[in-house]
Amino acid sequence: MNKYFDIKDKVYNITENYPETIDIFAQNGFEQLKNEKMRKIMGKTISLEMACITKKVNLELFEQKLVETIEQSRKSEDDTLVTKTNKKDVDIKIEGVLPCPVRIPLLENFNNWIEENPNIVPYKVDYELKSANMGVEWIRHKIEKGNLDDIADIYLSAGFDLFFDRNLIGKYKSQGVFEDISGLDRLNKDFQNDQINLKDPEGQYTIMGVVPAVFLVNTKELSGREMPKTWDDLLKPEFENSISLPLHDFDLFNALLLTIYRYYGKEGIRKLGKSLLKSMAPAEMVKSHIKRNNSGIPTVTVMPYLFTQMVKEDSPLKLVWPEDGAIVSPIILLTRKDSKEKTQPLVDFFLSKEVGELMSTNGKFPSTHPEIVNEFSKDKKFMWIGWDFINNHDDIGSLIEECMKIFETAKEEK
Repeated sequence: MNKYFDIKDKVYNITENYPETIDIFAQNGFEQLKNEKMRKIMGKTISLEMACITKKVNLELFEQKLVETIEQSRKSEDDTLVTKTNKKDVDIKIEGVLPCPVRIPLLENFNNWIEENPNIVPYKVDYELKSANMGVEWIRHKIEKGNLDDIADIYLSAGFDLFFDRNLIGKYKSQGVFEDISGLDRLNKDFQNDQINLKDPEGQYTIMGVVPAVFLVNTKELSGREMPKTWDDLLKPEFENSISLPLHDFDLFNALLLTIYRYYGKEGIRKLGKSLLKSMAPAEMVKSHIKRNNSGIPTVTVMPYLFTQMVKEDSPLKLVWPEDGAIVSPIILLTRKDSKEKTQPLVDFFLSKEVGELMSTNGKFPSTHPEIVNEFSKDKKFMWIGWDFINNHDDIGSLIEECMKIFETAKEEK
């Protein structure tokens, strides 16, 4: 049980105590709760547990989403700051975002570790690690307005634009400001082999895990079409106007754009735009097949692997792991070279086997730690954009914008 509510609590009591959850309920099939009168009538008669059963929503994941929303709204100091300090007193500054399902347990472990190891980290630490669904705009503004003295000692986030945009952190890449101090000679065999290598050859960036994008296929909507098995299949004409894409998950969507561009060029981006039917939240997608009117339901949804766990066994929605590999958005840890002596213990914590297991098992975000078993069979491959591609494009931010323009144009031309 979380510290805010119990799954047996009435929905009305949860929304009254935490009004910020009303929008989350509404976004996940409980639209009537936005009406105060209906909220009082219906919310007082049904528990959170029963509501999720009724709507066939994964209770555990939905509970996590509610807790994340409450945490962000209340800006709980317990979960955002190790110690209360003035900015002038801070010795180490950590900023970034964490995937929602692992954020709370990771922060709890981190706080406990800090308290139990005062001799290992005898410095004042200020960290702000928000939920990934809050985005990274708050970090972008700090970097754009500041200079080298203002950037954090450690950054944690998924995606490409924040780290490789030359107007953001990417502008310090050529200056050698950051250094991979993981001490790992090799990464997990899933991510360093003959087909893929996530280890930065320049020794600056540390990839601690990935967010894999897979297909969720509604078999009732195939209408005689063959099940798509690869990204190439997804770009075929028969799937035009049939696919839901994670447009609101900027980190993953940018990874999709860049990777499709990397392997299929501008024409691939154009086809991706023509394939779009709509953007659906994962929780909305996994219950879309139960609507009475199937008009407008995507045949295929591209989504993080994590959310496919919400699908019921008897559902017509079937997971397809692309044969050519799940496109990955990297979860990156970036450390300043000039403060590495102070930050080394913190980096060791974030890159520990324990954190790797938390990410891989609880969050289904495969870890690059060499001792972690990510529990994927050998046929489950990953599609990575490649360090050569990254290093040969000195302005990833502009490339993302270019790809987005092509995508939007193709989407409108439909």
